[in-house]
Amino acid sequence: MTPAQFIACALLVIALLVTVRYAAECYIRPFRRCRKCQGKGRKPNRIGRGTYDCRRCRGTGLRLRIGRHLWNHARALHRDATR
Repeated sequence: MTPAQFIACALLVIALLVTVRYAAECYIRPFRRCRKCQGKGRKPNRIGRGTYDCRRCRGTGLRLRIGRHLWNHARALHRDATR
């Protein structure tokens, strides 16, 4: 095995491990913290002292991961196509 083939195989294995780990993360914990409000669900008001619900997460502090969103979409397509 040449060094170039070894590096290519190593990169392929690393990419596969990262993909499997992200898929497991999407399965185990489908939601992540909202980046806009840092998972608090509320944002400070620009004028005054009040707060308001975060528009991105609708006040929950959680957002669906992109991988889980794609998984749900693929499942819905499969379910609708096999009915």
